[in-house]
Amino acid sequence: MVPVTYYMFISAALIALGVYGLVSKRNFIRMLISIEIILNAANLNLIALTTYGLYPRVGPPDLSGHVMAMFIIGVAAAEAAVGLALAVSVYRTYRTINVREIRKLRG
Repeated sequence: MVPVTYYMFISAALIALGVYGLVSKRNFIRMLISIEIILNAANLNLIALTTYGLYPRVGPPDLSGHVMAMFIIGVAAAEAAVGLALAVSVYRTYRTINVREIRKLRG
């Protein structure tokens, strides 16, 4: 069985990759993908920690992390749908999805 620390290292790498994508890239689609990577890293943490658990458990397995991961997957799907709809709308208006080039959206 793979130790839980391996999952934590992979999750930390995914979070770092997602944050780097958010900070460095100004393309709206790439920013959405970076947010998805961060959410998947959170899912990996939840499932790994629930599966391995800190204390041995007698009886049915604890599925709270799995349930939370399913909610996060649902939120990520909704975020992707709304984000892509917003990207299409912005592209139709400004003919670009580069966040730096869209100045009229600033308040």
